[in-house]
This record gives sequence, C-alpha cells and structure tokens, in this order.
Amino acid sequence: MPAGLVLTPKDHSTAGKVRLGVITRAGDEALRSALVTGAAAVIQQVRRGRNKNASPWLIELLQRRSPKLAAIALANKIARIAWMLMVKGENYNRQICAPSTTSRAA
Repeated sequence: MPAGLVLTPKDHSTAGKVRLGVITRAGDEALRSALVTGAAAVIQQVRRGRNKNASPWLIELLQRRSPKLAAIALANKIARIAWMLMVKGENYNRQICAPSTTSRAA
C-alpha cells in the first residue's frame, strides 16, 4: 500500500500469491471513515431508486446483506480500485473495473 493512501489490508499471502483481506484499523481512520460515508451515500441513493446506473454487483449485495455491511464492502472495493489505480498510474475506466455480465448468463 502506498503511504499516501494509508489503508492497510490484512495480508493472507502464501506461496508467492498475494491475497489481501479486509481493511484493518491500522490505517488512517479519517480516510476509512470518508470511504464508508461515501459508500453509505451511494447505497442510500441506490435504495431510493435514484441511481439508474448502479452496479449489478451492488444491487445483488444489497439483496443478500444489510445496508451497513454493503457499505463496508463497497468502501473496501473503492479502496482497492483506488490503490490499483495509484500503483499502475492509470485513470479509472468503468468498463475495465466493472464485472462482466456475460459470465453470469450461464
């Protein structure tokens, strides 16, 4: 994790394969709070039907989990996307970051 992002995912790496877990409390509390607050705002808009371009992943998650747990999951996903963009030095592209809808058609 870059020092600028100050989020610390729990490391479950083994045999050379990097597996990052949940965001731990070792990172910046204000940044974690901002991510969760932003994610909760997105979820609130989705639940009210105001976001027509909502991710299918988020809609399915809201059907399975409570809004608070979904906010944490969305904040974690946003943090991972932001971290990857920082590492690669790229710009956000929704088509690349969004899951494929064809894989669920089977």
